[in-house]
Amino acid sequence: MTVKNFVESKIATLDRDEPYSKAACAKLRRAIGKPRSETPDIWDITLLGAPEDEKSGRAIHTSLTLYALHCQGKDESMNDSETGFGTAIAQLVSSNMDNEASIRRRFNAVATSMEFTELAHHARGLVQLLKSNDIKMDYPGFARDLFCFQFPEHIDSIRLKWGMQFYRTNNSERIDENEIIYGHTCDSNRAAKLPKQGRNR
Repeated sequence: MTVKNFVESKIATLDRDEPYSKAACAKLRRAIGKPRSETPDIWDITLLGAPEDEKSGRAIHTSLTLYALHCQGKDESMNDSETGFGTAIAQLVSSNMDNEASIRRRFNAVATSMEFTELAHHARGLVQLLKSNDIKMDYPGFARDLFCFQFPEHIDSIRLKWGMQFYRTNNSERIDENEIIYGHTCDSNRAAKLPKQGRNR
């Protein structure tokens, strides 16, 4: 199972109007910004059935904890497969023109982050703004982006993808993820094939 598919299945569970789903979201919110090794309360959510490599784990942990933050207090899903990360931030700018410069700085900080924890930190602030403005986002797609971002050869392609989403404000045509990745395959199946010394454990 790929990172994107795993996160998609988990969000379907988190979106249910059931006690388990609400409790799971609360636990995920408490784990925001914490290392995976220090959050045993959510291992049943983020580890069971998930790809086992570290890069996949970080992408899953970050995307699901941020989604739990985004959907807090909402009566509907905050996941929208049609709204990529850059597109969501463009919508945020459109609804907050007075704060356009600040939002752009936050977006640029995410895009130019040099390492994963820095990216996750800046993304959290933007998710809080998306939440306040009831703007949805494609979280399974974002999880896939986070996974790919951890491979040096894909960083620039992910940045370009977010930039294209942001500036295509009319969203008249969807961006082909595989095209942006320049034809390279970037999913958790790749990590499963890496030699052991090539993984971050």
